[in-house]
Amino acid sequence: MFSHVTVGTNDMAASRRFYDALFTAIGGRAGVFDDEGKLVYIKDGRMFMVIPPIDGEAACHANGGTIGFALADPQAVHVWQEAGVAHGGTAVEDPAGVRHKAGRQLYLAYLRDPDGNKLCAVHVMG
Repeated sequence: MFSHVTVGTNDMAASRRFYDALFTAIGGRAGVFDDEGKLVYIKDGRMFMVIPPIDGEAACHANGGTIGFALADPQAVHVWQEAGVAHGGTAVEDPAGVRHKAGRQLYLAYLRDPDGNKLCAVHVMG
């Protein structure tokens, strides 16, 4: 559905450590910088980018916004969350586990990245 997702950062080095850990934990590769200084991750044909805000203002997270990562199984959700916490992220909301939403059974975990962006790992169980 989405071609790409971009988040802002105030500390590129901290974001790179954090997102490199998340992407390698789920079988992706470490990020690379493009010619414009954007940190780019590509996995399964989708692109995720980390940038300092173009307007020169401080980066901040979206209140109520969440970026979801679809993962293969509950173990991948745990590995993703553990990698994030070990590299500057914060586990938020309920502990990783099963949730029932919109008639589906989901296995979820939530993190905030070093800049406060809210992320979710999800495995659709049924």
